[in-house]
Amino acid sequence: MKKSIGIIVVLIVMSLAGMALAEETAPIASPVAEAMAVEAPAPKIDTGDTAWMIVATALVMLMSIPGLALFYGGLAKRKDSLNTMAMTFVTFCIASVLWVIYGYTFTFGPDIGGFIGSAEKLMLKGVGSNSISDLAKTIPEYIFIVYQLTFAAITVALASGAYIERMKFSAWILFSILWMTLVYLPVAHWVWGGGFLAKLGALDFAGGTVVHINAGVAALVGALVLGKRKEKALLPGNLTLVVTGAGLLWFGWFGFNAGSALAANGIAGAAFINTNTATAVAALSWMVVEWMHSKKPTVLGLASGAVGGLVAITPAAGFVNITGAIVIGIAAGIIPFFAVAVMKRKLGYDDTLDAFGIHGVGGTIGAVLTGVFADPSINELGKGLLYGNPGQLLTQLIAVGATIVYSAVMTLIIFMLIKFTVGLRVDVEDEIMGLDESQHGENAYNL
Repeated sequence: MKKSIGIIVVLIVMSLAGMALAEETAPIASPVAEAMAVEAPAPKIDTGDTAWMIVATALVMLMSIPGLALFYGGLAKRKDSLNTMAMTFVTFCIASVLWVIYGYTFTFGPDIGGFIGSAEKLMLKGVGSNSISDLAKTIPEYIFIVYQLTFAAITVALASGAYIERMKFSAWILFSILWMTLVYLPVAHWVWGGGFLAKLGALDFAGGTVVHINAGVAALVGALVLGKRKEKALLPGNLTLVVTGAGLLWFGWFGFNAGSALAANGIAGAAFINTNTATAVAALSWMVVEWMHSKKPTVLGLASGAVGGLVAITPAAGFVNITGAIVIGIAAGIIPFFAVAVMKRKLGYDDTLDAFGIHGVGGTIGAVLTGVFADPSINELGKGLLYGNPGQLLTQLIAVGATIVYSAVMTLIIFMLIKFTVGLRVDVEDEIMGLDESQHGENAYNL
């Protein structure tokens, strides 16, 4: 209990320090800038940008169902594969409802104290077919809302990879509701909605902190609270589904990263090529180190490396040049491999599908290296260490630290609440039988 209180104190101190620094470094608008702002033409919906963002939104949905569902479902034991897919499916449904009720306004509503948005757009109040968000001025606000919805859904679903094969389905549903509300919404506001990390100048193009570090830390904390499975070995039920899911994730990720430009422009193009390059490099890097370490290159390793590359390039995609993308890809193939193959075994935690090892570690790599490789010739909003701005690296470290601490503390609190209400784990007999049968009364393989 003392440790938890200490962590919360650290979080508060870090948050207040970040807000203070953000206020000190906030640019002061000049009379010329104010005049230009007054004379600027009114925002206008662009049909090309709108068409691209509708496609990008559909691509990100594809990442969750079927992409992540197939990837995780294929990795699970045969007797647990349907339950694993159901966790992603139900989370997308939950997020779709909660986002339009209150998720959007608390994330992107006017800032309150640097921590959360206001409630002025509950139930999308005031949003119409011709509305435009201040953050996406060339597309209908409805499209921006749905696009951001898909990010919230997949972030929660990613954490499930650490919990499968032993968590009650009812507990997962309650976790999805609470974690999205109490963790995802505030962190997304901090970084993308005008919160204190945005004011500080943290760079996160498509979700290194908001999505991957956030979900990865939640995965680790939840795995520690749940404890180890009775059958701890990873016995993938269907590697064909894993490869199919990985391919759909790669394909959909172009909407995730290139779509985060919120327009059909050059930055979207840079994000697109950076995403593909870093992913390919990471898959090859993982294959090489696994070949050296285990004497055989596995198909699972190739798929895992590709996902690691997708994760790591996410915060940097629209900020770095191709050299930065290659370096990030190399790091994303090597470091997460050792986190999965070595660190997890030595520390003994049961992160079933390595959600922390790939998303938590990979997201941290990408977020930190964004502070090194952000190239102002690619995106004028980003200038990293190599381009004369060492302060950006410090800002990235603060953003990473604040996300880790907040996600860890809140996830622990949420798990304790669930543990003492509906309970977390299935009975031993149900776990041995398999969660497909015990939780759903179904069998994915009709055996």
